Amino acid sequence: MLTNFLTVGQQVIILFILIGVGFICGKRKLLSDTAVTGMTDFVLYIVTPSVMIQVFQRDFDGALAGIFLQAVIFATITTVLAWGLSKLTLKSHEIHRESVYRFSAIFSNCGFMALPLEQALLGADGLFFGAAYLAVFNVFSWTLGLHMMSHNKKLLSFKRLITNPGIIGVIIGMILFTTSTTLPTLIAAPVNYLAALNTPIPMVVIGYHLSHAKLRTIFRDWRAWLSIAERLIIIPLIGLAMGLLLHMDPTALTACMIALCAPAAALCTMFSVIYGQDAELSVGLVSMSTLLSILTMPLIIVLTQTLVAAVP
Repeated sequence: MLTNFLTVGQQVIILFILIGVGFICGKRKLLSDTAVTGMTDFVLYIVTPSVMIQVFQRDFDGALAGIFLQAVIFATITTVLAWGLSKLTLKSHEIHRESVYRFSAIFSNCGFMALPLEQALLGADGLFFGAAYLAVFNVFSWTLGLHMMSHNKKLLSFKRLITNPGIIGVIIGMILFTTSTTLPTLIAAPVNYLAALNTPIPMVVIGYHLSHAKLRTIFRDWRAWLSIAERLIIIPLIGLAMGLLLHMDPTALTACMIALCAPAAALCTMFSVIYGQDAELSVGLVSMSTLLSILTMPLIIVLTQTLVAAVP
């Protein structure tokens, strides 16, 4: 167990070193808000779809597709459970703050933070099952999450959902996987190079935001701490118990747990700014949960690995 903890801890620390680079760049003003916004859009619209396409570059396997479906079901159920829990526990008369509390508790940074860790710990299979979780995240965040932040049902549309870059990447990838189609080298090589940027750029972006975070906004806010606790500990433990009871595939469960125990999604801040919610609170929640995840993620992941190995 100690060996597993050190292995996971080392990978998390590597990510936080990259975050530290972004933090220093932010403090030294080597990056600007405009540059970081561009980097975020680049990852969202180019790098993440490239990762999805790269992940699905493998021959079709019926058993693997079945395990992929397990991951999709797990992500769906845990998201619904997280929504229900946040609805019961994170109420506030200030609706612009309640939306942020709940969004940050429900949605994890399963793209920026989890994918690099899934790849480092589990390899290609980890990314494959992580892609399943990310696909579900994209569907829920751009429907349920969008409605929570905007309070406007008119913004919900099928067109908006299917034009989401993450969903487009999954659709293309699934077509390639189900047809066992391999991209020609002329196309595959650029896709692979772009996918390789999924680790460094998001970590630098997170570090930049940390350098500008006003964490004092949440120190005396018990709802903020409850939201963080649900995101980092309570919801992951519920998900782990469910995954073990359902006898999920060990690799799929571990990949899903890496995604589930990640800190609050950066999308929380993006939506807060766009739809007039409490953006300062969202930055505080995303930043504090990211800082605390250096302790909680290794613990949750190692607990998952230990219990998965113990199940006959």
